[in-house]
Amino acid sequence: MNPQKFRARTRTFALRIIRLSESLPNTPTAHAIRNQLLRSGTSVGANYRAACRAKSRRDFIAKLGIVEEEADETSYWIELLIDTGLINRGRVVDLLQEADEILAMVVSSIRTAKNLQADSKSAIRNQQSAIL
Repeated sequence: MNPQKFRARTRTFALRIIRLSESLPNTPTAHAIRNQLLRSGTSVGANYRAACRAKSRRDFIAKLGIVEEEADETSYWIELLIDTGLINRGRVVDLLQEADEILAMVVSSIRTAKNLQADSKSAIRNQQSAIL
């Protein structure tokens, strides 16, 4: 998936999280979870945008690490909504699936970026050895 499509996907994910949050009942428990869910769910796309503007591969990997954490945390809050009975699993099963897919793609991207970084370092070391 190209960066533009993934940006759009994470934005759509954030909008779905916002709609879910607004539909929750007005109870102290729902209020506490709503705030956490909103923060983490909207942070996924915001931090992916930041990763796209990273200044180095190392910065990119670090920013994607934040996206990974926020996507996983969002799943946690959705699962907690289900476990507390505030929402029916059937209503959010596709949203949980989307969080899992986003998480899997981000983890894969981090691995790829780390491998490329390692390959770059190895190539530089080989060039330096050849010169010396």
